[in-house]
Amino acid sequence: MIDRYSRPKMKQVWSEESKYDKWLAVELAVCEAWAEEGVIPQADMAKLRNARYNLQRIDEIFQRTRHDMTAFTRSITETLGPEGRWVHLGLTSSDVMDTALSLQLVEAADLLLDDLDALADTLKTLAVEHKDTLTMGRTHGVHAEPTSFGLKLALWLDEVKRQRERLVEARKSVAVGKVSGAVGTHATVSPSVEERVCRRLGLQVAPVSSQIIQRDRHAHFVLTAALVAASLEKFATEVRHLQRTEVREVEEPFAEGQTGSSAMPHKRNPELTERVCGLARLIRGHAVTALENVALWHERDISHSSAERIILPDACLALDYILDMFTGVMRGLRVFPVRMRQNVELTRGLVFSQRVLLALVEKGMAREEAYDLVQRHSLHAWDEGLDFREILRSDPQVRARLPGQDLEALFDYGYYTRYVGEVFARVGL
Repeated sequence: MIDRYSRPKMKQVWSEESKYDKWLAVELAVCEAWAEEGVIPQADMAKLRNARYNLQRIDEIFQRTRHDMTAFTRSITETLGPEGRWVHLGLTSSDVMDTALSLQLVEAADLLLDDLDALADTLKTLAVEHKDTLTMGRTHGVHAEPTSFGLKLALWLDEVKRQRERLVEARKSVAVGKVSGAVGTHATVSPSVEERVCRRLGLQVAPVSSQIIQRDRHAHFVLTAALVAASLEKFATEVRHLQRTEVREVEEPFAEGQTGSSAMPHKRNPELTERVCGLARLIRGHAVTALENVALWHERDISHSSAERIILPDACLALDYILDMFTGVMRGLRVFPVRMRQNVELTRGLVFSQRVLLALVEKGMAREEAYDLVQRHSLHAWDEGLDFREILRSDPQVRARLPGQDLEALFDYGYYTRYVGEVFARVGL
């Protein structure tokens, strides 16, 4: 991921230093396990605890060996004496790489969970603030019936909570280690060593493995990242629509001195939420690659490896970035309740069509007859720019069923938001 879309903490998780630190942690955990089993003498173990890798030597050795793990282990053993022979004892490269990768994914997941918590807190605050802010509900992009802006945000909050639960499960799925040797038979490293290693590293043991930890686990993680990104894209798309000039019910924060266009000084574009949408597409694409990484030849091949070097860091970096960005958008969101009310009134009472329909049915009119009557007046009001309420007031059929205050009582916006409090209670607001 380019630096522009990388935040420092997540960038550190996926740095070369972090990767090699975790490789070393796995190697030393294996040595500790062998020592506990009586294979490595305690005197040698005391020296092994001071083992270090050297980045420059890794690069130099790699140029000759063309093998990451060989370069890594040789850079360590070069700095050791005879005790260096215990490094990588009984292991295959994937024992170290996959277990270390799990540590990176767990660390990344914890950062993403913090990001989701920050977004949830922001949405909660904004939802409560706008619990009773009337706004237009739209279906197919067309005015439907009024709703509450706070209810829209409560819907998002509930979705964020579900995504958090999914991420917790995805974290659990990848929080496993594998120290089972070349094809997973434990022929060169016993299950007891594997259990000791994973316990020391804070991971669960993969109950059975081949040469690798199975990639359905990693696919679960990336698919979850894509799901979270899909929700962010959904929320961001809504903000973009509501910021359109013709609507202008909300607006992204726009800093002093910021420009929206090199040509048009008046422009204030929803560029932050557009960026959220763009990077969500990137993460969604990585989900496809993660799924394709599940099917490997026999006990493994390395067709997944090159792809994972890109998709795992980038999915985490991009998601971390857009979670933080969208949280910032919502913290600084400009909300225009007066404009929302103006838009509710834009169709001059058409939003009450269903209320009138139901009232006529309750007063004894056949549903088909009531529907045709209300639709006829609705279309007439819409096409001619007339007030739907006035047309109803002048219709003898309507007055006969809904005289005086019976009709007027239907034109109450409070009807649409009277249960908002109960819905808020369901989501803990």
